[in-house]
Amino acid sequence: MMKIAALATLLASASAFAPVAQSPRTSVAQNALIEEAFGISVETGNKCPPLGRWILEDANENGIKWWQNAEIKNGRVAMVATIGYMVQKFGVHMPLYLGPSGSNAFHPESSKDWLLSSTSGVTFSDISHAAPLDTIGMVPAAGWVQILFAAGLFEFAGYKRQWTDNNPIPGNYGYDPLGFTKREGGWDSKELTKLRMMEIKNGRVAMMAMAGWLSNESIPGALPVWHP
Repeated sequence: MMKIAALATLLASASAFAPVAQSPRTSVAQNALIEEAFGISVETGNKCPPLGRWILEDANENGIKWWQNAEIKNGRVAMVATIGYMVQKFGVHMPLYLGPSGSNAFHPESSKDWLLSSTSGVTFSDISHAAPLDTIGMVPAAGWVQILFAAGLFEFAGYKRQWTDNNPIPGNYGYDPLGFTKREGGWDSKELTKLRMMEIKNGRVAMMAMAGWLSNESIPGALPVWHP
């Protein structure tokens, strides 16, 4: 199942670079709604790629906004995932508890490791030495419950700020500790518009990178280029 999902993701990513095919079912107004959506860029000839057009052909304005939010959120997760994947692959481990743990930059090895799960006996040292995909199965069920709960809280907050509060900007969830949106001109400024497009493009690259890396983890040799 993991191999099929990875291959499907690669095919979906590759279709973004295929020539644009117009659907006879798509009206002129719908065409305009799709082509004017933020995120359409020069890489696809300033046109929505065929797969995206097929998905959006019956979508209204809110439907397109939903897909924009989905792309931005998945892109953000993928960008963080690429960092985590490389950190794990390169054996770089951040300080954890500042104590004797195999996943600690100050104490790389120790006979007394911190337990990740007392029931399974998995330690942070075990995690630090495992392959990225192997670590998924090493996380105990209680850990996944905590992860899903935290993700649910983020989704709930994002839904409220995007839909309940009727925020017109996809990906704007009201959290901006660095003050990017507080510059002169706000969301309409050229600088912020450029940064938004850069985020979307980097997110797309990160999603394709993770698809390739995970495919190679599942099927060795599936990605015939250098990778971590």
